[in-house]
Amino acid sequence: MPTEPKTIFIAGEWSGAQSRASLEVRSPIDGEIFAAISRGGKAEIDRAVAAARAALSGPWTTMAGFERGRIMSKLSALILDNTEELAQLEARDTGKPISQARTDIKATARYFEFYAGAADKVLGDVLPFLDGYQVTVQREARGVCGLIIPWNYPASMFGRTIGPALATGNTVVLKPAEDASMSCARLTALAHQAGLPPGVINLVTGLGEEAGAALSQHTDVDFLSFTGSPEVGTLIQTEAAKNHVPCVLELGGKSPQIVFEDADFEAAAKTIVSVITQNAGQTCSAGSRVLIQRSIYDRFVAVLREKMTEVRVGAPAADLQCGPVINRAQQVKVKGFIERATSDGINVIAQGTLDKSAVATGYFITPTLFGPVPVKHELAQDEVFGPVLAAIPFEDEAEAIAIANGTAYGLVAGLWTENGARQMRVAKKLRVGQVFINNYGAGGGIELPFGGVKRSGHGREKGLEALKEYTVAKTVVLKHG
Repeated sequence: MPTEPKTIFIAGEWSGAQSRASLEVRSPIDGEIFAAISRGGKAEIDRAVAAARAALSGPWTTMAGFERGRIMSKLSALILDNTEELAQLEARDTGKPISQARTDIKATARYFEFYAGAADKVLGDVLPFLDGYQVTVQREARGVCGLIIPWNYPASMFGRTIGPALATGNTVVLKPAEDASMSCARLTALAHQAGLPPGVINLVTGLGEEAGAALSQHTDVDFLSFTGSPEVGTLIQTEAAKNHVPCVLELGGKSPQIVFEDADFEAAAKTIVSVITQNAGQTCSAGSRVLIQRSIYDRFVAVLREKMTEVRVGAPAADLQCGPVINRAQQVKVKGFIERATSDGINVIAQGTLDKSAVATGYFITPTLFGPVPVKHELAQDEVFGPVLAAIPFEDEAEAIAIANGTAYGLVAGLWTENGARQMRVAKKLRVGQVFINNYGAGGGIELPFGGVKRSGHGREKGLEALKEYTVAKTVVLKHG
């Protein structure tokens, strides 16, 4: 009889689910079951929230910021010391190429390094007021933070959400995605090893509709962060509203890459193909639409075709440009987009190649470039979350902006032009949270505030801006005469 998994971490102790139920973990590489996680639910969430609440009365929230920072720095160092172990776990769990998994683990360490340095720099304000008064605005920890993270970047999302939460003195209940939570469990163990007091980080594995729902509905949670689909984000925000709990939501995108006639073709095409095939296109900020000025459309598409044709898809160990998508359901969904676009008569410009390491039982998708794609087609409007790129021609600056803003999303945009005035004009008119000019992604951008508008959500993560989300302002008015 297999050993019951113990992937739930509450108040410094590992355990299984109270029900003894577990969930099988299938690798996207070959579809094989390679592990199991505990199927936590409401009972485990209740215990985890209680532990996090109790820890607020312990040393964590009263210790000096630099002392919290030292523990977080130790965690960062431990992550780097265990990079290869964590990367192999992440690659097996998510299917991403091993070099990308290593990059993700290093980014996770960088989050804790960055926020360790920020822990004693959460500043308030002194406000001018009436004579005889002293007014200060202090930033205080929100309290118990419920964090629900997705399966596409589990390790780095661990750092992205927990880093600023800890820096500001909060305690945490983390619910990782059931499809990819193995690295989160190992990172939680390292956090405990680094010296975090019991109850500061609590981890509950399980299904979103069980553990995730229980966390979002909990009446003793002070703050919620969720990254995932707009549909689930709506449910999270609805539950949060019932308890008057603030939340940060990052809900995906349909990000445009806008290529003007004076762009550097080689640099633009290389980056555009790279970011749509990275993590098999399963990135909220993936540039899934490439808007190309009509005067250069054919010439630029020829360069894109060359780059897309060079993409190879295979298992993580082969360390190619693209791995599988996360599960069978996602594979079916992405293939559906490709099949419908083809049946609608949209031209396939180019496709990548499946490597021999891409086994038939794995969840692999051939990266595909379509074009020209009508602006109202689902391929130009809906988030595919796979390695599918839609090429769309535009006539001039005004049309480019209209097309770029013409979806329900507003997360990131890429702008490719050497014209400085145009760079500023267009960047100002794009309704998104981030604009990259002649680059895209900026190497992960731990320091760069990240978040969207419209259906892409609200609130900001990353950078110093995230510290504001995890704190609440308190105004203190002193009359001294």
